[in-house]
Amino acid sequence: MSDLNSKPNLKDERLELALRASNEGIWDWMTHERKIFYSRRILEFLECTASGAPNIFLPPHLPVHHLDRPAFVRAIGQALDPKGPETLAVDARVQTGGNDWRWLRIRGTVVRNRAGNAIRIAGSMIDISLRKAAEAQIEEERHLLRDLIDHVPLQIYFKDLESKVVMANRGMAEYHGFASSADLVGKHDRDLFSNTHWEKAAADERRIIETGISMTGHLERETWREGGETFVVTSKFPWRDKAGGIKGTFGVSSDVTSLVLAQRHATELANELQQKNQSYEEEVKLAHEIQQALATTGFPSVVSENGNRLTFGSRYLPISGLAGDFFEVLALGDDRYGIFICDVMGHGVRAALVVSMLRGLLATQNVKSRDSAEFLSALNTGLTSILKRANVTMFATAFYGIIDLEELTLEYSCAGHPGPVIAGENRSIQLCMNRSEKGPALGLLPGASYGSREIDLGGIHRVLLFTDGVLEAENEAGEQFLEKRLLGIAGDAPDKPIEGWLDGILDTVLDFSEGHHFDDDVCLLGIEIDACVR
Repeated sequence: MSDLNSKPNLKDERLELALRASNEGIWDWMTHERKIFYSRRILEFLECTASGAPNIFLPPHLPVHHLDRPAFVRAIGQALDPKGPETLAVDARVQTGGNDWRWLRIRGTVVRNRAGNAIRIAGSMIDISLRKAAEAQIEEERHLLRDLIDHVPLQIYFKDLESKVVMANRGMAEYHGFASSADLVGKHDRDLFSNTHWEKAAADERRIIETGISMTGHLERETWREGGETFVVTSKFPWRDKAGGIKGTFGVSSDVTSLVLAQRHATELANELQQKNQSYEEEVKLAHEIQQALATTGFPSVVSENGNRLTFGSRYLPISGLAGDFFEVLALGDDRYGIFICDVMGHGVRAALVVSMLRGLLATQNVKSRDSAEFLSALNTGLTSILKRANVTMFATAFYGIIDLEELTLEYSCAGHPGPVIAGENRSIQLCMNRSEKGPALGLLPGASYGSREIDLGGIHRVLLFTDGVLEAENEAGEQFLEKRLLGIAGDAPDKPIEGWLDGILDTVLDFSEGHHFDDDVCLLGIEIDACVR
């Protein structure tokens, strides 16, 4: 449990503001008590109220992920040991009140009595879920690249300024008769070949280092120290660091001893590998320039004090593994809920990276104190700034609305996105139909402003947010589905549960489309409003 009854003074408020700016929260545990103090930021991490927040430092530590629990228990045990360290440091996944797992970096200082017993531990927590996700993705990409390098039928190696091997693939090790590529590290060609060959190879690599000019498709005759000769087609390149400085060479060789006449084919394979590596490096660079923040959460269960209820449903159909559409439902407090939908230009890796960046910007916004227009303005400012620094031209359309469930109102703002369809008693209408209601897309104009509107949700049963993949579905005659048809089906099946309603919309659009498929990503967010009679 958390004790938050004491009124914070000005100093505490300043500390809380500073910690919020750094996305950190503070905690304080008197080790002889079961209760624990969590700051407001930590309660947000845990998605718990002060009275319902668990003391994760007490056995059996059930909120801590079972894979992280052994290290977590060990760190707590060391901190409580009279001969233990003066600090507590551990990273762990902790289950939130919404049944999601969130990575927390937990740090604390141990206060001991004269006997060395820990009487108090206090410190901070910070949500590192995005960093952990990025690290996992980077590690997976490294694994995939290494797997590729080890399995291509070529010898690949990197050498330092002294022409000593820094890294080699499995094929290189097998070619030289070693059990592991690690056995090649630190070796020079003089350790493997005769003077005739290694001196020429070393001279070629020195020339590449001095001039920065690559050597490609060169047929080499290798003479070995033990005797014998082989033939390889070799390409060598300057190995540059991130700043562009040359730190050595890297090369790709193919054994063509029995296939000398296939030199052209072997060179094409080397060039193809070079192009694939260059393309891969460009995508990785873009991924590093745009912070990736993928997160999926369940919908909140929403019932206001006066009995009004919101039920959410969604459908997400990307046409490829990486899509540019996404949505969010944000709990704003005081029976207010934000609904957000976004469509990033294009498809594939670049669009997915911008989606990740927008999710990161969403996570940093102080959404509770902003109206819809201010929210979109803040997102636009963040997106344009990052895209400008990255020298990338991208944009995203978006719609953001705030539902006040107590007052039954929807305040909204639009950034070039198709307006939602609202369905009520015997009528369906679309918002943001006038150009004056639509501001510019996000990421195009620094300092762009957005207007806002408010409507009464009395008599409205459902709201449908969507991306333009639904509208652009075409039939055999080349006609698009468009808003008029969507309005016609939005009010259908009012007695169906929201999931069946969304399925019915998708089935109708697919039946209309040629080939029974979508040509663009499709994203639907449905909201059902069950209002008590006022």
